[in-house]
Amino acid sequence: MKNYKKHIVNICTALLLVGYLSSCSDDFLEEELTTQRSNEFFETEEGILSLATGATYKVLASTFPSEQQFATTNYGTDEFHVGGDDTNSPWNNYDSRFNSVVITTRTQAEEPWDNFYAGIAMTNQLIESINAIDSDNPAVKKTALGEAHFLRAYNYLKLVRQYGGVPLKLTVSTTVELEFTRASAEEVLAQVIEDFTKAYELLDNAVVFPAQISKDAAAHYLAKAYLTRASEINDSWNGETKTADLQAVVRLSDEVIANHPLAANYQELWDYTEPDGPNEFLPELILSAQFSRDRSLATSNFSTVPFTARYDDLPMMKRDLTGMRPYSRLAATYFTYDVFDHVNDSRFWKTFRTKHRVNRGGVFDGVEYTAGEDLGIMYIINTPDDDRFDLTINNNNPDILYNGKTIPHVYVAYAEDGVGLLPNPRFPSLSKHFDSSRSSINDNRGLRDEILARSAETYLMAAEAKIRMGAYGEGLDYINAVRNRGAYKNGEDRAFYTDGAEAYPTSEFSQPVEDNSYIKENSYYESNNIPVTTDATDLTITDINNLPAEDEAIFNKLGISGEYDRMLNLVLNERTRELCGEWHRWEDLSRTLTLVERTIAFNPEAAPNIKDHHVLRPIPQTFLDGIYTEGRTLTADEKQAMQNPGY
Repeated sequence: MKNYKKHIVNICTALLLVGYLSSCSDDFLEEELTTQRSNEFFETEEGILSLATGATYKVLASTFPSEQQFATTNYGTDEFHVGGDDTNSPWNNYDSRFNSVVITTRTQAEEPWDNFYAGIAMTNQLIESINAIDSDNPAVKKTALGEAHFLRAYNYLKLVRQYGGVPLKLTVSTTVELEFTRASAEEVLAQVIEDFTKAYELLDNAVVFPAQISKDAAAHYLAKAYLTRASEINDSWNGETKTADLQAVVRLSDEVIANHPLAANYQELWDYTEPDGPNEFLPELILSAQFSRDRSLATSNFSTVPFTARYDDLPMMKRDLTGMRPYSRLAATYFTYDVFDHVNDSRFWKTFRTKHRVNRGGVFDGVEYTAGEDLGIMYIINTPDDDRFDLTINNNNPDILYNGKTIPHVYVAYAEDGVGLLPNPRFPSLSKHFDSSRSSINDNRGLRDEILARSAETYLMAAEAKIRMGAYGEGLDYINAVRNRGAYKNGEDRAFYTDGAEAYPTSEFSQPVEDNSYIKENSYYESNNIPVTTDATDLTITDINNLPAEDEAIFNKLGISGEYDRMLNLVLNERTRELCGEWHRWEDLSRTLTLVERTIAFNPEAAPNIKDHHVLRPIPQTFLDGIYTEGRTLTADEKQAMQNPGY
C-alpha cells in the first residue's frame, strides 16, 4: 500500500477492547509478528504515526479483501441481484438465512460489525495518545488527530447507516468491558458530525489526492453525514436540524467541487493500466482505499472478481488474465440496464463489458475460429420495444456476424414483446474494478485502488439537498453537470471500449496476446441498431415535468407521482447511472426509505422476501450473546429488546 507502513502489524497487539469486537484477527494483516509493543509505544510520535497508518488501512481498506463490501452495499438492491454463484446470497435474498446469524459460507452477520468496531478501537487509542503526548509536531497534533477523528466518524457513519442506533464507544478500554447499550441514531449521527467537523478543522488539502485523508475528504463525508441525518429514515426526529443540515450539504459540496473537477471523459475513471498509474490520481478523486504491488504487505482487493460473469466454460473460450476470474456473484438487474439512455449516455458502455474475443479457438458449427481474432461472446443490451429477436433466436443468431462469421455466443437482453432473456451466469460484467495486473489467471488478489469518494457523487449530494429544499431547478444544475460529462462527445468513437484489462502487461504472469478474451469494442451499434454516428449529444434536463423517457418508465413502474418524489427518484436514478457498483446503493436506498419498493420492483430473488424492517441490518447474535447487564448475560427478552425490529 502506498501509504501504509509495514510495521502496522504490531499495532493490533496493543489494543484492548474486549466483549464486542475481535480487534486482532488473522484477516488484519497476514504477516509474521516479529516485534510486540506495549501501549507505551503510543506515547511516542513514532508510535502515533504508526498507529495512524494502521488505522487508515483498517478503516478504509480492510473490508475489500473479503466479500463484506459488496454484500452490504450492492446486494439486495434495485441495481444488482445474485449472479451465477449464490455463495453470499442471503445478503441479497432477505430469506430465512438472513437474520442475527447469517447462514452463508462467506460474510457472517458479525463480520461488518466487528470490523467497524475494531477500526473504532484503533482510532480511540489514536485520539487518546495524541491528546496525551507532549508534542508540538503538526504531523501528530493536527494531521494525525484530524485523521483519527475522520476515521472514527467514517466507521460510525457506516454503522448508523447499516444498523441505526449502535453503542457509542469513544474511549480506550484497558480492562475487559462487557456492558454496552445502544445509543440512538440521533446521538450517533451527532457524534459523527462532531468528529467529521473536527477533522475538517484540523486537516488541510496539502496532500496527495486521493491517497491521503484531506480537508476535502472531511468536507465530502461531513456533507454525507448531514444528508443522512436529513433523510427520510430519520424523519421522526430530524425536523429541527433538517434545514440547516441541507444548507450545510450544499456549502460543503461546493467547496469540494471547486477543488475536484470532473474528469473530461467518464472512461478515464476506469482506464486502469498499472498499479499506482495515472488514473488512480485523477483530480476528480477525493479519497481511495490504497493497495500495492508489494506482496510483503499481504494486502489485496477482492473486488476485481465478484462482478464477472462466466465466460470460460463456453466453447471457443478459456479463462485468462484479462477475462478475470469469474466468481459471478453479482449480476446487474434489468433496472440497471433500462435506467440508461443507451444511445446518448456513454456511461453504460464504459461501465459494462459486452464483448469477449475468442481465446481458445477451434471449430464451432463447422466453422474455424481463431484465438485473438474472432468474436466469441456478445451481449446485446437493447430496449423492451426492440422486436428484432424472438425466443428461439437468442444464442448463436446466424444474422449477427463478426468478420463474416457467426458469433458463437450471443445473449440478448430483450426478445420480442419485451421478454427478458439474459440467463445466469450470462450477463455483461460490471468492469469498474477489473484488474489484470494480478499474478495469475486464478489469483483473486487485486492491486487496484478502490475509489471511496469522487466529486461526481458530491455533485449529486448537492443536487439532492437542493431538491429536498424545493429548489428543483438548482438541483437540476448539479445533475446536468454530471449527465453532460457522461454524454458522448463530438467525434467520439462510440464502439470503443477499455477497462482494467489494459494492465495485463504489468502482471508477473506472462500471457500470449491471443489468449486474451478482452477486446477494445462494445456492442453499442449491435444493441442500438442505428447508423454509425459521432455527433455530439446533450443530456441536459430542462423541465422537471418532462424528464427522460427512461426515468418516466421507472416512475410508472414504481407508481411515483408528485414533484418531490419524482425529483428524489431522479437523483436515485442518476446515482445508478454515475455510481453503479461503487459501494453506495444499499445505504442510499435505506436512508431514503425507497429500498423496499425498488427492490420488490427490480430484484427477482429479493422481491418475495424483503419487508419494511430490512431497511436496517440485524444486530449480530454474537454481540447480543456476549454482552452483560448488571453483571449477568442478557435474557432472551432483553436481547430481543436490543435487536432491530423484525429480526
